[in-house]
Amino acid sequence: MKNKILILCTGNSCRSQIAHGFLKDFAKDKAEIYSAGIETHGVNPKAIEIMMDDGIDISNHTSNHMDEYINIDFDFVITVCDNARENCPYFPTTAKVFHHNFLDPAKAQGTKEEIYEQFKTVREEIKIYCKDFVDQNL
Repeated sequence: MKNKILILCTGNSCRSQIAHGFLKDFAKDKAEIYSAGIETHGVNPKAIEIMMDDGIDISNHTSNHMDEYINIDFDFVITVCDNARENCPYFPTTAKVFHHNFLDPAKAQGTKEEIYEQFKTVREEIKIYCKDFVDQNL
């Protein structure tokens, strides 16, 4: 039986989408991966670009609201920002809850190159987190 993993973020546009891509890649057939937000902001084009640069295509992902998954019995819930953790709904489940606050690359400012570097830094942090999560929990 596959583990069900939900990644929660504020808008399900960057951090949770990046984590979704990496968890799906690392977990292979060991898990079903879902991502959602406490709001929906659409998938950030820069998140798609930065993941494609690392060989993972998230261009077909959609931005989903957490209410869409309220009836799924998750094994793991991972919040990737403090806002999501603080506003995380009660899921009637025995899911193990994990949290790590990643900086929001969508708020990056500066030149195109500086913004790209901020996205890349966050991507690498999420990549390491996801690899460790799969190694330790699946």
